[in-house]
Amino acid sequence: MLQNMWSVFIEKKDLFLGLLLEHLEISLLAIFIAILFGGIVGIIISEFQKSAKPTLGIINFLYTIPSISMLGFLIPFSGIGNATAVIALTVYALLPMVRSTHTGMTNIDPVILEAAKGMGSTRTQILFKVKMPLAMPVILSGVRNMVTMTIALAGVASFIGAGGLGVAIYRGITTNNAAMTMAGSLLIAILALLMDLILGFIEKRMKKHSVKAKKANRIMSITALLLCLAMIGGSMLPSSKQDTIQIATKPMTEQYVLGEMLDILIEQDTDLSVNLTQGIGGGTSNIQPAMESGEFDIYPEYTGTGWNMVLKKEGLYTEDLFDTLQSEYRNSYDMEWIGMYGFNNTYGLAVRREIAEKYDIHTYSDLKNISKQLIFGAEYDFFEREDGYDALCKTYGLEFEKTMDMDIGLKYQAIDQGKIDVMTIFTTDGQLSVSDVTTLEDDKGFYPSYLCGNVIRSEVLDKHPELKDIFNKLTGIISDDDMARMNYAVETEGKEPREAARAFLENAGLLK
Repeated sequence: MLQNMWSVFIEKKDLFLGLLLEHLEISLLAIFIAILFGGIVGIIISEFQKSAKPTLGIINFLYTIPSISMLGFLIPFSGIGNATAVIALTVYALLPMVRSTHTGMTNIDPVILEAAKGMGSTRTQILFKVKMPLAMPVILSGVRNMVTMTIALAGVASFIGAGGLGVAIYRGITTNNAAMTMAGSLLIAILALLMDLILGFIEKRMKKHSVKAKKANRIMSITALLLCLAMIGGSMLPSSKQDTIQIATKPMTEQYVLGEMLDILIEQDTDLSVNLTQGIGGGTSNIQPAMESGEFDIYPEYTGTGWNMVLKKEGLYTEDLFDTLQSEYRNSYDMEWIGMYGFNNTYGLAVRREIAEKYDIHTYSDLKNISKQLIFGAEYDFFEREDGYDALCKTYGLEFEKTMDMDIGLKYQAIDQGKIDVMTIFTTDGQLSVSDVTTLEDDKGFYPSYLCGNVIRSEVLDKHPELKDIFNKLTGIISDDDMARMNYAVETEGKEPREAARAFLENAGLLK
C-alpha cells in the first residue's frame, strides 16, 4: 500500500500539491478568524464573568452539531464552496479558543492581581501587562489543539465542493482508488503534525525573555503573520480569467468522466476557460440550488432525477415527458436540457449471488418473502428521493431488517464483504461486471428512465452560443456499454477520469 501511495503521489504530485495549498488556505483563514474573534470573546467573558456561562453554553452547543449537518445548514445562506467551509471550520475552532483564553485569564493567582492593583496599575494595564502574558501558555495550548483539529476537519470541505485534500480522499473513495484516499489522509495528518511542531517552537520561543530573544520573536511573528495574510489574501482575490464556465459534477465516476469531457471540449473549441468542481456531496440536492444562485453554470443530470427531485413530480417518468421537463425547467429555473449523451443510467437492485441462488431470487418481487432477513444498502440521497427507498418498498411490499447509508463508492466493497445483502446499482456501474452479485429484474417497471444530459443556465447559453456546437457533438455519442467501459477503466484499471474521457473523445474523432 505504501508503494502504491507513493506512486499515486508522484504521478499526481501537481494535483496533491495544489490540494495541499488549498487545504492550508482554507484552514489558515478559519484559524485566523477563530483566534481573533475567539480571543476577543474569551477576554470579554473573563472580564465580565456573568456572561461566561451563557456564552460558553452557546459555543458548546454549536460544537456538538455534526460537521455534515453544519455544512448542510449553511449552504442555503453561503452557498457551495470555500466560504461555507471556512464558516463551519471557524465555528468548530471557536470552542477551544474561547475556552483556553477564558481558562488562562481566570486562573491567574489573585495575589498577583492584587499586587498589580496596589502598585497603581489600571484595569487596562492589568489586562495587557499582567493577565495576558500570564495566561499565554494556556492560550497557546488551546491554539495548538484548535489548529490540529481544524486542519483535520477541513477534509470534510470537499463534500460541498470546496478545495483541500478532502477532494483526494473523496475522489479515491468514489473511484475505488484506495491509494489516493490514503495519500490524501496521510498528507492531512502530516500537515497537522507539522503545524503543531511549528506552534510548539513558537511556544518555546515565547518563554525566552532576553532583549535579543524578544526582538527575534517580534521579527518572526511579523514575518509569519505577513506570510499567512498573503496566502489567505491570495486565495480571496478574484480570478483574473474572464468568461469562465463553472461546471459541477456529482460524486460518481461517470460524472467525473463527463465533467472532464466538457472541460476538454470547451477549452479546445472555444476561447472560454473552465473551472471544474468535481464530486459535490449530496449531488442534485446541493448542485441545483447552486445553479439557481449562479455559482455553477452547467452540470450533467439525469432526466428521471430532474423530474422527481427538482420538479418534485410524482409518478413514473418516461421520455415522452421530456418536452414537459424541458418546458418546466425553462419556466421555473431559466435552465435548459442540452447535449443528451445517449446512455440511460437507471437504477437497479443487486443481491449477493449466494443469497440469490439459495432463495431462487430473480425479480424484485421475489425479495418480498425474505426481505426481513436482509440488510439493504444505498447512497444517502436514495432514502430521500421521491423514487427512492420508501416508494420502492411500497411498490414491492418490502420490509428490510436494516438499512445502511453509505457513499456510492463503498457499496460494492460492502456487498462483497457481506456487510449488506441488497443494494441499489446503476446500470452503467463499472464494478457491476466483476462483483459477485445477481442483478434483479424490475418486474413492475418501478424505475423511470434516467437518460443523461446537461443542465445549463439559459443566461450562459445565450451569452455563449458557441457552446451549442459542443453539446451537438456530444449528443447521442455514448451508449450504456460505452459508459460502463469508461467507469470500469477508472474504477478497476486505475485510469484517471480525464484519461478515460480523452481516450473516448479521441476514438470518437472529437479531438483536434
